[in-house]
Amino acid sequence: MSDDNPPYHHPVFVLTHHDRAPVPMEGGTTFNFVADGIEGALEQAFAAAGGGDVRLAGGASTIQQYLRAGLVDEVHVAIVPVLLGGGERVFDDLGDGIVGYECVEFVASPSVGHVRLARTER
Repeated sequence: MSDDNPPYHHPVFVLTHHDRAPVPMEGGTTFNFVADGIEGALEQAFAAAGGGDVRLAGGASTIQQYLRAGLVDEVHVAIVPVLLGGGERVFDDLGDGIVGYECVEFVASPSVGHVRLARTER
């Protein structure tokens, strides 16, 4: 696969602090840059999904913002048994942002564990 043909094949909405023109690529992927916050990016993603699911990806700060705002219905965490020396913790300083979720699926192998948490209350 070339860099011009990313694996997404649908619109991607990227949070940014600076307005930037969309970047269309092969296979139906267009990177859209959203400077009006997490709610604006989510609204655009829902509109583009036409009733389908919307997936959120990003670093710890992005995930934390969406969790704190109560905008996440399900969380999928892949746990890989590797010790790292540092980094941001996704579930730190969330306040009530993670309250109301329960584990609805846990699948493990020697190399990875997958945990799916779903919102049980709003």
